[in-house]
Amino acid sequence: MNQLPPDDSERALLHNEVHARPSARIRIPAFILLVGVFNDGISREQECEHLRQLQPDLSLQDMQGNFVRLRMNGYTLKWERHTEFTRYSLVQSLPENAALGSQEPELLSHLKLPQGWLAAIPGKTFSAIKLVMLNEDLTDPQLALDQARKWIGDAPVIASRMGNPAHSLVATDFKLRESGFERILVLAPHGTSQSRAGRISQRLLELETYRLMALRGLSVAKVVSSHLGQAEKELSDIIDYLAHKDCDDQALLTRLIELAAAVERMTAGHAYRFAATAAYDKLVSQRIAELRESPISGTQTIGEFMKRRLSPAMATVAATSQRLTLLSERINRASSLLRTRVDIATEEQNRMLLEKLTKGQELQLRLQSTVEGLSIAAISYYVVSLLLYAAKAAKAAGLAIQPEVVAGSLIPMVLWLVWSATRRIHARLYKVV
Repeated sequence: MNQLPPDDSERALLHNEVHARPSARIRIPAFILLVGVFNDGISREQECEHLRQLQPDLSLQDMQGNFVRLRMNGYTLKWERHTEFTRYSLVQSLPENAALGSQEPELLSHLKLPQGWLAAIPGKTFSAIKLVMLNEDLTDPQLALDQARKWIGDAPVIASRMGNPAHSLVATDFKLRESGFERILVLAPHGTSQSRAGRISQRLLELETYRLMALRGLSVAKVVSSHLGQAEKELSDIIDYLAHKDCDDQALLTRLIELAAAVERMTAGHAYRFAATAAYDKLVSQRIAELRESPISGTQTIGEFMKRRLSPAMATVAATSQRLTLLSERINRASSLLRTRVDIATEEQNRMLLEKLTKGQELQLRLQSTVEGLSIAAISYYVVSLLLYAAKAAKAAGLAIQPEVVAGSLIPMVLWLVWSATRRIHARLYKVV
C-alpha cells in the first residue's frame, strides 16, 4: 500500500531516465553495425514508419521514450533519438569469413536487414561504423595486435588494452572506407560476459559518434573566424576615430550599431553550436576515461590519438567562441566610450548655453536697473507736475504762495518717496519668489 503523498507528474519519468538507454547484452563473437543520421526536419512519425518495415505492430507511443529495441529473427536493432541525431544499432551473429586471421573481410553482404533498408533510413548520414567483437587469447598482446592489423587493413592502427586490470583489446584506424563505414575490432578473452561486451561496444560507438558531433563546430568556427576578423578591424577603426575631436559622433554611432547587430546575429546563430561542441567534447573525454586504456608498445592509444587530433580542433572552436564573446564585450566598451564622449559634448554645450543665459540675465538686469531709474524720474516728474498744478490752484483760490517755489521745494521729498516705494515693491516681489 502506497503511504506517500501524491506523486509529482514527472516523478516516474525522472526516476526511469537512468534506465532509458540500457546497454545491450552481446554474445561474442558478434557483428555490430551503427548508422548515425542527422534528424533535422525528420519527424518521429517518419522514423516510426521506417521501423514498421521490420516490426509492423510498432506504434508511435512505443517511441515516446526516444529508445526502442526490436528483437527480430537472428538480429537485434536498437533505435535511439537524440536532440540532433538518431542512431540505429544492429547486433547480429558474425559471418564465418570475418574470423581473426582474415584480411579486411567483407561484412555488409551478410546483413540480416531487408535489402535497401539501411539506404532508406530518414536523414543524412554522419557516422557509420562496423564493430566486430571476437574471442582471442590476449596473453601476448603484441601477437594479437599483429592479427588485428591484418584484419583491419593497411592503414596505421590505433590500439590499446582496455580495463583495469586489462581485459580486452581494441584496434581501429578511424579511416572512412568506400563503403561509407569505418572499422573497429575488439578482441576479448573467452569467458567475457555479455554485459561487459555490451558496455565495451556502447562506449566505443558513443565515443566515435560524439567525436564526429563535436567536430561539427570546427567548420562553423572557421567561417565565423573570418567574419570576426572583419568585425575586429571595423571596431578598431571606430575606436581610432573616437580619438579624433572633429569626427562625426552620429556617423560613428551608426557604424557601431551596425557592427553590434552583426556580432549579435553571429552569437545568436552559432552560440548553440559552440556550446554543443563543448558538451560533445566532454562526453568524448568521459568515454575515453571509461575505457581505462593501457598502451601496447609502438602503438598510439585512442586517448593519445584524440588528444593529438581532436584537441586542436576543439581548442579552435573554444577560442572562436571566446573571441566572439570578447568582441561583443569590446563593442559594449566602445559604446560606453562613445556615450561618454556624447555626454561630455552635451555638457559642454549646456555650459555654453548657461553662460549665454547668464550674460543675458545680467544685461537684462542692467537694462531693468536703467529702466527703473528712468521710471523713478518719470514718476517723480508727474507727481511734481501734479503738485505744481495743486499749488497754482491754491494760489488762484487766494493763498499767498509761489507755486514754482512750492513745487521745487517738494522735488527731493517726491524723489525719496518714489524711490522708497519702488524698493518696497521689489522687496515684496523677491520675497514671494
